[in-house]
Amino acid sequence: MNLPISWLKDYMNTDGITDSEFADKMTMSGSIVEKITNPASEFKNVVTGKILKIEKHPDADKLVVCQVDTGETEPIQIVTGAKNVFEGAVVPVAKHKSLLPGGVKITKGKLRGVESFGMMCSTDELGISDERATGILILPDNTPVGEDIVKTLGLDESVAEFEITSNRPDCMSIIGLAREAAATFNRELRIPEINVKENNEDVKDYAAVEIADNETCSRFTARVVKNIKIAPSPEWIKRRLKACGIRAINNVVDITNYIMLEYGQPMHAYDLDHVEGRKIIVRRAAEGEQLETLDDQPRTLSHDMIAISDTKRAIGVAGVMGGANSEVTDDTVTVLFESANFNAVLVRRGAKALGMRTDASALFEKGLDPENCMDAVNRACELLQNICPGCEVIGGIIDVYPNKKQPLVLPFEPDKMNRFLGTDIPSGDMADYLSRLGFKVDTSSMNVTVPTFRGDIESMADISEEVARLYGYDNLPTTMMKGRVVVGGKSFKQKIEDRIKDLLTAYGLYETMTYSFIDPKEFEMTRVPSDNTVKILNPLGEENSVMRTSMLSSVIKTLKTNYNRRAASAKIFELGTIYLPCGEVLPDERQVAAIGMYGADVDFFALKGVVQGLLEGLGITNCSLTAERENASYHPGRCAMVSIRGEKLGYLGQVHPSVAEEFKVDTELYCAELDFSVLLKYATFDRAFKPLPRFPASARDLAVVIDKALSVGEIERIISSSGGKFLESYELFDVYEGAQVGKGKKSAAYSLTFRAADKTLTDSEINEAMDNILGNLKRELGAELR
Repeated sequence: MNLPISWLKDYMNTDGITDSEFADKMTMSGSIVEKITNPASEFKNVVTGKILKIEKHPDADKLVVCQVDTGETEPIQIVTGAKNVFEGAVVPVAKHKSLLPGGVKITKGKLRGVESFGMMCSTDELGISDERATGILILPDNTPVGEDIVKTLGLDESVAEFEITSNRPDCMSIIGLAREAAATFNRELRIPEINVKENNEDVKDYAAVEIADNETCSRFTARVVKNIKIAPSPEWIKRRLKACGIRAINNVVDITNYIMLEYGQPMHAYDLDHVEGRKIIVRRAAEGEQLETLDDQPRTLSHDMIAISDTKRAIGVAGVMGGANSEVTDDTVTVLFESANFNAVLVRRGAKALGMRTDASALFEKGLDPENCMDAVNRACELLQNICPGCEVIGGIIDVYPNKKQPLVLPFEPDKMNRFLGTDIPSGDMADYLSRLGFKVDTSSMNVTVPTFRGDIESMADISEEVARLYGYDNLPTTMMKGRVVVGGKSFKQKIEDRIKDLLTAYGLYETMTYSFIDPKEFEMTRVPSDNTVKILNPLGEENSVMRTSMLSSVIKTLKTNYNRRAASAKIFELGTIYLPCGEVLPDERQVAAIGMYGADVDFFALKGVVQGLLEGLGITNCSLTAERENASYHPGRCAMVSIRGEKLGYLGQVHPSVAEEFKVDTELYCAELDFSVLLKYATFDRAFKPLPRFPASARDLAVVIDKALSVGEIERIISSSGGKFLESYELFDVYEGAQVGKGKKSAAYSLTFRAADKTLTDSEINEAMDNILGNLKRELGAELR
C-alpha cells in the first residue's frame, strides 16, 4: 500500500515529522514501512522554458531548431522532431548535464550537424505517464519560466510504501493509515465532513437494487448522478493515483479508484442507460453464464461466483470486475455508483476461478466493514460534483442493508492487561491509546466498544496488543521466562553452521539468501553442465523452472545486484543447497558454503585468506590448494582446488571474465564453492594446546630453481613431507624470474624454521633435514639449488 505524504496531510498535521522519523515510528507502532521514495531525486537540471523562435533544420525535413528561454541570460538552442511545439509554448526542458527518471542523462550534442543544448520533454520522459506520449508536454501559459520542473508539476513529494498484513484491511486505505499515523504521533485526525448537494428528485425513480441471496452481499448502497461530461481528471487526482500505482482513465472511473484508495472501499460505476430495467440484482451466477468483462475477455461464470445483473443479463462479477455491457464510455451521461460489501469467500473463489485477481478482489477477500459503504458513495458524489461542473446528484440513497453490523463490546481490564504485558501502564493512558485508534472506552461501565472496521479484534489479548504498540514495544520491560526449564541444544551440524556464519561475518562478509530454483540459461552462462538437472513440474515461469546444481550463478546475481546499485565493493556468503538428480528417486540435496566478493581490496589472495581462515576457525588442518585450469567457470590462471587430507572440498578463484560478461558485470568477481558435508566431516571444536618452547629455533633459507610451469604448492608439499619431526614452519619470501635463472625457469626462496621440544638442535641434525628436503625436490621436481 502506497501512501503519498501530501495525501496524508489532508487528514493530519505532519509538520516537523521527517521521512525517516515517520518510517521508524510507524514501523514500531505496527504499520511496517518498507521504504520511502521521492520522485524529485530522479530529476536534475530540468526546468520550464518558453519557445521564442522555431526554424526549419537546414539538413532534416522532420527536425526543427528552437530558441528556448529557460530563465538564463541567453536563450538555448534545442533541436527536436516533435510536431506539437509552437512559438510561445511553455515546455519542460532538460538542459545540458541533466538527469531524468530511470537514470537517463541528457547532454549537449549535434543532430544532423546542428548543435542542441538540451531536450524538451514529454510526459513519459518525465515519468508522469505510463503511456507513450505523442508529443512534448505543453504547460499552462502562466507557468513561470526557469522554474524547477519538480516544483511546477508537484513531484516533490515522498511516498511511503507499507507492508499491510491480511488481518488489517482497514489499513489498506489512506484514511486507515492516517488514523494509524495520527495515533502514533498523538495528533488530531481530521476527516472532513462529506457535503453532497442533491437535487429534489428521488433516486427511487431512477434505479432499484435487490439482493436476491443474502449470503452474497451484506450491504449494497447506490447513488445516481446525471448530466455528466466524461473528461480527463484534474492533475492532482492523476498524480495521486499514479503515486499509488493506478493509471488514470477518466473522471468517473478515476473517482472510483480514488475512493478505493482513500476509504479502502472498492466501488464501481455503471452507465445507467445500459442497465436493463434500471435495476441492479445481486445473485449467485448461473452455471455456465457468459459475460464479457471490462478487459474485453469473455468469461464463463459458475454458481460459486456473485453476479451483478440487471433484469436480463449479468453486468459484472461482484468484487472482481464489471461487464463491458454497462461500462462508462465517452457517451455516458448518467452514472450509478455502487458501494457494496460482498461475501469475502465467494469473491476470492470467483477471482481464482477466473484467473483475474484485481485490486478490488484483493480488498474484498480480506473482509471489509459494511459501515464504510455509505461514506464511500457519498464521497464519490462529492468529488464528482467538484471536478465535473453541471452534473447533478439525484436526491436520496439506495441502501439495502438486511442485517446491520453491530460493534463488538469487550470488558476494559487494565489490571489484567498489565499482568499480560508485564507493564504498569495507568488505565488513563490505556484509554487514551485506544481512543486514538477509534475505540470507545467507557470507564464507568469498564467496557471497550470496538470500531466495526477492526474485525481483527476479538478478545482482551487483542486489546492489550493495541495498548502495547502505542505504548511502544521498545518500552516493554525485559523479564525472565517463567515455568519449567527444558534442557535442549543444537546438533553438531547446527553448531558448525553457526560457526561458519560467525567466522565469515567476522571477516566482513554479509549473509545472503537466494532461491534454489533458477533459469536454465544460467547453466550456459556459468558454463556449468546442464544435461542432468531437476525440473520443476509447476514453475512460476521459465526463469524459475529448474533446481540449481551449483551455487555460482546465485552468488554472481547477488554480486551483480550490488554492482548495478553502485556499491564500490561487496563481500557475501550463503549456506545454500544444490540439487543433484538421482534417477527416479528424490534428488541429492547437498549443502554448499558459497562465498562471493569484488572490490578494490579484493583479489585471489584475499579470497584465499578468507577460505583458509574459515578452515582454521573450524579446526581443520592438512588442507591444500592446487592450481585448477580445467574448471570452465573460473579464470584458468586464478583458480585453485581446495582439498582436505586428499578429499576434494571445492574451488576458489576469479570468475572467468567471459562468465562475468554474460551477467553484464565488467569488474573482477571472486567466488568460492565449498562442500559443507566435507567441512562437517573434518570440523572439530577440540583444541590442543602445548607449552611455549623452552629451546631456541634454528632458521635456514632455501632457494631452488624449478620449471616456471610448476606451482610453489608442489614445493611446499615436498618441504612439509620431507622436513622431518624438527621442521616447525616454512614461509615463501621470494619468487624470481629472469635471465639469471634461465628461460622457462623461476626461483622460489623459503625460510625454514627448525626446533626440538626437548633440546637444542645441532647443525648435523638440521643439515640432515635440509639434505632430505633438497634431495626430494631434485628427484620429484627436478629442482636445483640456486
